[in-house]
Amino acid sequence: MKINRLMIAAPKSGSGKTIMTCALLQTFKDMGQKVISFKCGPDYIDPMFHRKVIGIPSKNLDTFFTGEEKTKKSFEKSAGKADIAVLEGVMGLFDGLSGVREEGSSYHLAKVTKTPVILVIDAKGMGRSVIPLIGGFLAYDSEHLIKGVILNRMSKGYYEMLRPLIEKELDIAVVGYFPDKRQFQIESRHLGLKMPTEMEDIKEKLKEVSEEIQMTVSIKQIMEIAKAAADLSCEKVLDESPKKTPTEDAPVIAVAKDEAFCFFYEDNLRLLQEYGAKIAYFSPIHDQALPYGCSGILLVGGYPELYAAELSKNTAMREDIRKKIEDGMPVVAECGGFMYLHKAIRTQDDHSYPMVGAVLADCYDTGKLVRFGYIEIQESGNHFLGEGERIRGHEFHYYDSEKNGNDCTAIKPVTGRSYPCVIAGKDHWMGFPHLYYPSNPLFAKRFVEKTIEYRQK
Repeated sequence: MKINRLMIAAPKSGSGKTIMTCALLQTFKDMGQKVISFKCGPDYIDPMFHRKVIGIPSKNLDTFFTGEEKTKKSFEKSAGKADIAVLEGVMGLFDGLSGVREEGSSYHLAKVTKTPVILVIDAKGMGRSVIPLIGGFLAYDSEHLIKGVILNRMSKGYYEMLRPLIEKELDIAVVGYFPDKRQFQIESRHLGLKMPTEMEDIKEKLKEVSEEIQMTVSIKQIMEIAKAAADLSCEKVLDESPKKTPTEDAPVIAVAKDEAFCFFYEDNLRLLQEYGAKIAYFSPIHDQALPYGCSGILLVGGYPELYAAELSKNTAMREDIRKKIEDGMPVVAECGGFMYLHKAIRTQDDHSYPMVGAVLADCYDTGKLVRFGYIEIQESGNHFLGEGERIRGHEFHYYDSEKNGNDCTAIKPVTGRSYPCVIAGKDHWMGFPHLYYPSNPLFAKRFVEKTIEYRQK
């Protein structure tokens, strides 16, 4: 299959991948191109910029979660009808599992999907030294996928001096530069970029960035690189989901979705629907009760600590959720959703805000990163997973709990280190790990089955 595509990657985090990706997406959209974007890895926030601000489809691709062939098939299925696909890398180009394995890295995804790479270099404070830096990445590129370079945070004058030197010594296309302007930066916090809903005039800012990039970067060269991508062929992959169409009497799963809860994978929700469930969104901040007739609850991740006061004030919603859980309604809660189910959240200023109270413990800010990275999870009770089976996910949180649970075991894929996690039982799965359901569809299947059993009861 012929898919015009490219990846925006970098030697390290903070090099400008997201702003460059957003600028290109906006540019392609304004050109009338049917564009789709992908984010390498488990990140939730970058795709929000693509979807909510620029208004284009975006999804995650992760070779650790789905392996090589399933990842390639997922890409082909989503990108097949687009004029151009843009993949945004994660961390440094070669940084995969634990920072030492290729699996899960931007490069692994580029290699699997045969996608040409444009390397964004943060060149501020650098001169000729940028040449051996680029040269090292080219030498390490065994598949010869790096096809172009953009020099970020550089002046026009310096760029015009350096560009011919780089192209002469390294035989690589330098497709442009981007000036160092504070107004073009996107603010960050401990879990990554600030969410687009928190940033004033973000649409206007990205429009300005897009206009700037059209003056300093050769869009023509970038399009040529994307069009030169090799044809993609996929092996037939067994699709384990049943492709059911939810019927009128399908069980309804209430999914939290608002300012505080916005970290979820579209693939997870799609899989629940394919097993026969309907999705009904609700806001723990603004709504007074769960959606009428629901028979399951999914509390996704997000930033409940930023909206702790608003969540706490909504006593009607907190009590409704607590009563439904006490009644046996199946619930899955991940990270921020797990925090919300606690007796209270203690914020950075040591203020305690009452929450749902389904977990009789407090959640508190530690001031440091508690757990980070990919994990595989094995359940001891076999309620959501079969005996000896695992599901893949990741953790990234600064808050911790007085009661993290010990009904599952998290295993780090590189070191094999393990630790207890998750409060799990017949009708509940509550913990800090974010799960990727397609890595073990049985989890989604059993969740839906539990909602059917609850409704019948």
